Amino acid sequence: MTINSTILPGAFVIESEPRTDDRGSFARTFCARELAACGVTLAPVQANVATTRRRGTVRGLHYQVAPSLEPKLIRCTRGAIHDVVVDLRQDSSTYGQHIGVELSAANMRALFVPALCAHGYQTLDDDCQVEYLVGGYYDPACERGVRYDDPALGIAWPLPAVALSGKDANWPLLPAFDLAVTKGRS
Repeated sequence: MTINSTILPGAFVIESEPRTDDRGSFARTFCARELAACGVTLAPVQANVATTRRRGTVRGLHYQVAPSLEPKLIRCTRGAIHDVVVDLRQDSSTYGQHIGVELSAANMRALFVPALCAHGYQTLDDDCQVEYLVGGYYDPACERGVRYDDPALGIAWPLPAVALSGKDANWPLLPAFDLAVTKGRS
């Protein structure tokens, strides 16, 4: 595995390094020791799978607040997605900033999403499957979200959104004042 930092502190893109032979390939996709060497602690307590039928579907942007924080390791195991992480940690120098990474079954990348960062993705193919290793238990009382099309975030989704849940369509917009103040930090 190769673990690459991003502009968001604590968010990492993890590249698998498959070994191939005439039988196929083998790759390590998770190693707690290698992640810990980069400052990432993920003790999975849940594993989730999401399947999405239509290309262009957006899921997210979701996160959880204390006491049920949810750091996540995301991997696309069928098809391809444009995965987005938004830093919502109030004390972070990158508060309100985001990254977008293509994850696919072909590139075998994973994305580590720190707690208090919103996460969402758009499917780039029909019939996608995404797997999550989650370091906290889902708690509906702690669930929060931000609108995928929040103008203050300026996320450039690769495709027009063709489907999203009612909940995702109705998450609140971030207070523009908070982003204006914190985006001035560098």
